[in-house]
Amino acid sequence: MTVINKDTAVLKNYINGEWVAAISTETLDVPNPATGEVLANVPISTKEDVDQAVSAANEAFKTWKNVPVPKRARILYKYHYLLTENHEKLAKLVVQENGKAYKEAYGEVQRGIECVEFAAGTPTLMMGETLSNIAENIDSEMFRYPLGVIGGITPFNFPMMVPLWMFPLAIACGNTFVLKPSERTPMLASELVELFSQAGAPKGVLNIVHGAHDVVNGLLDHEDVKAISFVGSQPVAKYVYERAAAKGKRVQALSGAKNHHIVMPDADIDKAVSHVISSAYGSAGQRCMACSAVVVVGDNDKFVKVLKQKADELIIGSGLDDEVLLTPIIRDSHRVKVLNYIKTGLEEGASLIRDGRKEMDEIQEGTFLGPTIFDYVTPEMTIAKDEIFAPVLSLLRANDLDEGLEFIRKSRYGNGATIYTKDAKAVRQFREEADAGMLGINVGVPATMAFFPFSGWKDSFYGDLHVNGKDGVNFFTRKKMITSRFDY
Repeated sequence: MTVINKDTAVLKNYINGEWVAAISTETLDVPNPATGEVLANVPISTKEDVDQAVSAANEAFKTWKNVPVPKRARILYKYHYLLTENHEKLAKLVVQENGKAYKEAYGEVQRGIECVEFAAGTPTLMMGETLSNIAENIDSEMFRYPLGVIGGITPFNFPMMVPLWMFPLAIACGNTFVLKPSERTPMLASELVELFSQAGAPKGVLNIVHGAHDVVNGLLDHEDVKAISFVGSQPVAKYVYERAAAKGKRVQALSGAKNHHIVMPDADIDKAVSHVISSAYGSAGQRCMACSAVVVVGDNDKFVKVLKQKADELIIGSGLDDEVLLTPIIRDSHRVKVLNYIKTGLEEGASLIRDGRKEMDEIQEGTFLGPTIFDYVTPEMTIAKDEIFAPVLSLLRANDLDEGLEFIRKSRYGNGATIYTKDAKAVRQFREEADAGMLGINVGVPATMAFFPFSGWKDSFYGDLHVNGKDGVNFFTRKKMITSRFDY
């Protein structure tokens, strides 16, 4: 079944096992960021659409929660097979609506598939615990149970991976799900839902409602939604956490980032530059684990020289070109915000040693911005503090590792940080003192695999239990304790 209604090119919601038109007739264009070509129209659904989806999910939960865990796992095995069979198709769809390079899109699809692999281990993940003789002739047991209807709100920058962080594990644990994908990248999410239906998921177990603010608020406020999983910008993450938590819901809200990479004097310059370039400019810098600030320790102008040289050599263009790394920004409205950050950086005294606006003027089609590098940035500057979410890199100068670690401590964000060095002592100090939840040692993007939690700190995360790993299982389940006496 095709996701798009070809007569009207308007995406539909998926509720109770059927593709249905949204109640609202308001839509937004979904353009290819590299060309401006309109790929589809996405409906701006209403609270009433949300109510229908939640009602279907709530009804499905009554039976789904009692489906044997191995049977749930077998649906995920089939889903894994279908995703793998459609790997290339899904990657190309990511390129079309998100704009990122095909190699990165292909890798994103793989990371999403790995999330399904993890969730398919539910028979082990859902196991409880027992202890006999907690007192004379008395035993105690713990069992896991699902929560009910879960709401998922996902961003544009990882339209494949982030939804698969959420609904496969939630559903495997016995919950039902209502997904609200980004209105900027809705097509891939619709394809994921269609394939999940083909894998044998019963009606109402997974639903999708396209839209914007009304859909978000509808999920946050609905009394039958028991938990919210969210990934997005810091202001929205905080809003989601506070509003949903005030309604008594469980919330995991993954937020913004300002990831620092520390380059020590003994670092392999060529390898460090390669990692920084890939991390800072892959996906046009639009990812929460991107390198956005490099701390250059000591007198290391060679690193800066090579970095600028490699940035000058980057090929910019459509993600379908195999040689391209730097792809377009998602929308022109966001590019305007980025241009204001560049202007602010100059006004606050940073040195613009690589101006990406040049390529923007040269490439008229699409929403491109070339690699941009500021040097001699200080921690007090706006570009050092804010998440810009673009191919804009700030270089900070530090006398030693202690000063570099202090820069990380001063940041309000704490998603990731990396150090480039051969010094074991420096590695250990960095590991123990860096104030972030995911650290890299000579690794450009220290994102975790699905069996570990995605462990952001500070304003990069709101909640108690992270996505993925054991945290994810604990988030999507509640525990029931049974104490039994056997001499009664």
